[in-house]
Amino acid sequence: MRTIYSILIGAFLGIGSIFLHLVLPPFGFIFAIISSVVGIWAIGRMWGKRYLKVIAGCLWVFIVLQGGTPGLSNEILIQGDALGSALINIGFIAVFAAVAISA
Repeated sequence: MRTIYSILIGAFLGIGSIFLHLVLPPFGFIFAIISSVVGIWAIGRMWGKRYLKVIAGCLWVFIVLQGGTPGLSNEILIQGDALGSALINIGFIAVFAAVAISA
């Protein structure tokens, strides 16, 4: 059950980051990164297992990378501008740091 919750939290954090990173630049981007880090850190804090943070972090990375690739009708949710590139690059580093931080 904890694994399912970890998957859901990682998915919701990834989706939220995609939709928030362009709201009121740069505040939406900062909020998306901070909320992702705190959410993944809180998973480890609540359940005390690192593998749950790894699951949520991997799902976050997967969803954000899928948001940056063209869909069926060539829509892109993460644009190739500075904020989109920063979300992918800085977000990956921040999520990796959140997984590495001990609970």
